[in-house]
Amino acid sequence: MKKISLISLSFLTLGLISLPTQAQGLQEVLSQGEPKEESTSSRPARSQRNPSNSEIYSNLQTHSVGLGIGQTFLKSDHGRLGDDKITWDLFYGYRASHSFDFVANFHHMKHKFGETYTQTTGLALGLKARIFQFDNFSPYLLGGFGFYQPKHRRVVEGQQITSDSKTTFGWHIGSGAELQLNRHFSTGVLLHIHNPFKIEQADKADVEGWYYKLMLTGAYTF
Repeated sequence: MKKISLISLSFLTLGLISLPTQAQGLQEVLSQGEPKEESTSSRPARSQRNPSNSEIYSNLQTHSVGLGIGQTFLKSDHGRLGDDKITWDLFYGYRASHSFDFVANFHHMKHKFGETYTQTTGLALGLKARIFQFDNFSPYLLGGFGFYQPKHRRVVEGQQITSDSKTTFGWHIGSGAELQLNRHFSTGVLLHIHNPFKIEQADKADVEGWYYKLMLTGAYTF
């Protein structure tokens, strides 16, 4: 009987001694099943993330130069003295914000019709406002004021009479659409209306008329 009691006491003592070891092992098993939190050091820094498309093609405070080629349609006195024809325009742009650009347009053209002609040099300044942006495509409105120097040659009683060269003020409006091909190049279409104010002549017919252009455009941004 004493031997059985000693044996039982020995097993009980061994069980009490092994309890801390068993609890530690159980704790390790349970901890392996829990998800580990990612350390902040292993996360990529915010500055190292891949840039979005809007960041890649953001061209704020950049300059652009462009060329427009298309048909010029003459109206009023311009249309009676010259024929419509293909002309070219030069453009400069500065992107001031996501919605607005400053735009400068320069053009020089001479349209003949028999012995008469109409000639105009223009520098139009204004703003381009994007209506909305869908991917890299954006329609826009254009408008502002400019300086124009129109000149006419008429035939009066068999004599050719050329008007005096004077500079006048005027307004211009337009609408178009633009597709950004990549960071530097874009293309589009533009309908552009110019209306120089009338120039009065002392002893000749007044110089007046307006015109509009339908053009394909291309630009380089830098």
